Parts: sequence; structure tokens; C-alpha cells
Amino acid sequence: MKIPILYEDNHLLIAEKPVNVPVQGDRSGDSDLLTILKKDLKIRYQKPGNVYLGLVHRLDRPVGGAIVFAKTSKAASRLSDMIRRQALERKYFAVVHGTPKEKKDQLVNYLYKDKRQNKVFVVTPDHPKAKRAVLDYEIMESYKDLSLLSVHLHTGRSHQIRVQLSNAGYPLFGDQKYGEHVNKKGQQIALWSHAIRFEHPVRKELIETHSWPPHDFPWDLWETTGSNRSSGELPL
Repeated sequence: MKIPILYEDNHLLIAEKPVNVPVQGDRSGDSDLLTILKKDLKIRYQKPGNVYLGLVHRLDRPVGGAIVFAKTSKAASRLSDMIRRQALERKYFAVVHGTPKEKKDQLVNYLYKDKRQNKVFVVTPDHPKAKRAVLDYEIMESYKDLSLLSVHLHTGRSHQIRVQLSNAGYPLFGDQKYGEHVNKKGQQIALWSHAIRFEHPVRKELIETHSWPPHDFPWDLWETTGSNRSSGELPL
């Protein structure tokens, strides 16, 4: 499997994750992105022994797009700290059912993950295992009963975008877990990690990368993400 590399230096590797490929190994036994990239580094640089590649954040298995890895333990530690301080900015494209009432809004919820079900629920703030989740969204375009949103994550909770938008009444297109009442089996979830921006953990320069969704439905409904999309990236 050929993985597109969006940025690479001695400290970082930003790759474009294909849809339906797990970020790291799981019980399915399917090929995972972390292992694929380690093997690629080993071959490209003829490295003896084990190759270090640190996982600092994740994307859900059905989600594609930009994801950051650390090539050194120093970079991994500093990137993890950036994520804790919300200094690593992440922006997503999301296609949802319906049109949100507000063109721009911030969603704040408290989430609880049931690990047995591998499902996340919106709970009250006083829930003993509740974690605060915050995102901003902006409507970019709408077509019939679908809307294209730009989503800016402030926190990185499991399934966060999917749960929060579904709870607000706008489930993601193709999401079988949080929008089973409006989606059909076999549809691909329309959520894409579009942009990542952060200060380089060693060189301190600004790093910004962009990734675009495939030319498939429903992405091809809009000029921004479809076959006629402009070459300009969305600002973070």
C-alpha cells in the first residue's frame, strides 16, 4: 500500500491516511498505518533494526486525511504536549444531513466512552467519567438535504466530531454508528482530516499541511471539495 507523504524531515512525518485503514494494529489483524509507515522508512533509509515512529494522535478507522507522526522521542514528547495545550490545530471537512441553524457555532459537550460497545455518549458534566469536548463548525455550502462543514477541533476526544454533530441533530453522511437512522449500510463516512498546523517541535517554524478528500460522492457535490475544487487551501 502506497501512503502519500505530505511532509517529512528528520523529526516529523505527516501522512495521508487512507479510509478504512486502522492507525495502529487492532483485533482485526488488518494492515495498519503505523506498521506500513515503519516498513517504508526502514526500506527507504535502509535502517537496521527497529524503526521508531511515535503515534501522537489518531483518526477513526473509516476517516481519511492528514495525520502526524514523530520520528524521534523528543518530537513525540513535544507534539503530545502541544496537543494537551491545544496548540496543534486540526481542521476537518464533514458532510452532514440537514443544515445547522447557525452558520457558525461552537459545540461544547461532555462525552463518555463505553469501551465494551466502542461507542461514545453525550452525558452530563457530573458523570464520573465525562470528558469535555469542544469544536467549532462553519457551514461552507449546502445542497438539498446535505451540508458541507468545516470543523475545527479544540479537543481530541474519541469519535468527537461524529458524536457532537449527531447530538446536535446533524449526523455525518455514511456514519453507521451515530447516524444509523439516516444512513444506508455500506456508505462511506464523509469525514476528512483536511488541515494541520503547528509550530515545529525542534525548528520552531510554522508547519501547515493540507489533504483533500477523494472525488467521490458526496464530496463531489461541491466545488470546495469536488472535481472542480479550487487549488487554494482553507485557512486555519
